[in-house]
Order: sequence, then C-alpha cells, then structure tokens
Amino acid sequence: MPETTADGHWIVVDGRRWRATDPAIPESDASRLRRWLMAARRDVGTATRAGDQDAERSARRRVHAAKTALGERGPRWWEQSDDERRARWSDGLEQAGTEGY
Repeated sequence: MPETTADGHWIVVDGRRWRATDPAIPESDASRLRRWLMAARRDVGTATRAGDQDAERSARRRVHAAKTALGERGPRWWEQSDDERRARWSDGLEQAGTEGY
C-alpha cells in the first residue's frame, strides 16, 4: 500500500507524489472507474506496439477521462464542492458505461 500524505490529498510512490483518488467516490463506482482506466491503459500499450497513432490517441483520451473522473487529474477534488465532485465522477461513469464498463 502506498504511503499517503497527512492531508490525504497525495500518495507517495518511490519518493514521487501523485494525486490521490477522491475518497468520496463510493467504492463500487471507484472500482468501475479503475477497471475503465486499466482497460484504457492496456489499449495504449496495444496501440503503441501496433504503431496505430489514432488508436493510441483515443486510448490516451480515455486514460485522461478516467483519471479525471477519479479526481487524479483536473480540478483538485479537495477544492470542489460535494456537488461538483459527484458530477465529476458521475460524468466519468457515464462515459465508462458507453464503453461497457
């Protein structure tokens, strides 16, 4: 388990700080968003190995969308209202749902 900063906003992996997932996301939703993220990351690798730049760009957009929904990118979740946070991850779940996740 990675180390977490005292404020809970960041995790530390190998001395590098990364934004933590928004803890307000219900576990079932966060799990679904993580599955979507992992699938998109696999698709980045597949597209990169195949030299398919269009597929790689599409997969990277999905990685960004999933990480944003999780609160790991975009506006800092601890600076958002509860409604803004809920809207962020709900929008991500909608996107994931259109892809079958």
